[in-house]
Amino acid sequence: MVYSQAFPAVLSLKSQGETQDRWLQIRTATILPELMRREGVDMWVLISREYNEDPVLMTMLPSKWMGARRTTMLLIYDPGEGKPLETLACARYDVGDVFKKAWDPEAQPDQWAALVELIEARNPTKIAVNRSEHFGLADGLSAFHHETLLAKLPPHLRARITTGEKLAIGWLETRIPEEMTAYRQVMGVAHAIIAEAFSNQVITPGVTTTDDVIWHLRERANKLGLGIWFHPTVDVQRAENQELYAFSGRPDATVIQPGDLLHCDYGIIYLGLNTDTQHNAYVLRPGETQAPDYLTEAFRQGMETMDVLTNNFQNGRSGNDLLARTLVQGKERGLRPTVYSHPIGYHGHGAGPTIGLWDQQGGVPVRGDYPIYPNTAYSIELNTKVYLEEWGKDIRMMMEEDGFWDGENFNYIDGRQLKLYLIH
Repeated sequence: MVYSQAFPAVLSLKSQGETQDRWLQIRTATILPELMRREGVDMWVLISREYNEDPVLMTMLPSKWMGARRTTMLLIYDPGEGKPLETLACARYDVGDVFKKAWDPEAQPDQWAALVELIEARNPTKIAVNRSEHFGLADGLSAFHHETLLAKLPPHLRARITTGEKLAIGWLETRIPEEMTAYRQVMGVAHAIIAEAFSNQVITPGVTTTDDVIWHLRERANKLGLGIWFHPTVDVQRAENQELYAFSGRPDATVIQPGDLLHCDYGIIYLGLNTDTQHNAYVLRPGETQAPDYLTEAFRQGMETMDVLTNNFQNGRSGNDLLARTLVQGKERGLRPTVYSHPIGYHGHGAGPTIGLWDQQGGVPVRGDYPIYPNTAYSIELNTKVYLEEWGKDIRMMMEEDGFWDGENFNYIDGRQLKLYLIH
């Protein structure tokens, strides 16, 4: 099939790599010093080996590296007094343009001994490593590497080992202006793919199945040279007797029919940034030119629920605080919300505060207690139940859009869906 839908331009792999490498240099010079001083840590050690990479280390590798090489050791040191950070690689070669070679195997054949020498020479007060009980993205140091590091360090340095949990989360969650400029383009591509999928270019009512649309979403990203980070969902709600599917499972494939309310959940990976979007469409019945008023109103209630959540964003508030405020205020407005929003960026379910889980509306221990910081991105994911008299039952108006909190205002990265897509 030939598609007439105009798509935003997608950069070549070469241009994407050059862009990401440039971002890494900017991030290292701006985010890292502020982050390490905020957390009172003067040394951060990251260690990984091929095929078992730390999620944080992966974001610090040059674009031409697909992963760690042998055992990759990175060392970040803050000498203080306003001096620039040292970013070193205990490796045989530079790790990109940021981490400079700091090991001569001819002079010291033992890589671990060389790492200890680098640490001893700088005598840090705190040595952060990526170990975390509750945040998977901050728990990238393997048990073997942790045990080996403790065994190799002398006792006085071993005692200075501390968790790098907040360093890892802060690094992963913080966005720079250059990334956010490009993020609008990334989201624009995701939105264009969904708009195409929810159109008559892809859907022939009475013939096309929800599974057909799912695989179109996957194939379209693949043809554009983009990744996806989860298998998409496309589901139907309709007037006929049909129960709401459980979030713990996937909806069954079904033939799309006139009168259906369609919903998708879709996320791409482009320029190392993830998207996560849930949009909705209506399949017109013969003679209809617009969605019924009751579905338009249900859609409006979903948007209102999103507004309640985003209006509560404030620096220092925890995910659990945002969740509680949204549920109380939403119910005061006559809404029936369920909130399960999350950070987004380098990862789809990104580092930062969890704002509810679909099965934990009373708050999420630890991960929900993490606070909101400026310059962070979020996927505003939620639903509100709406009773439709015309259908004689509840529907879920499920919505999700990605936005950015700059410390003062919350804005959607590429806008949000303002009305239902219409399929003729």
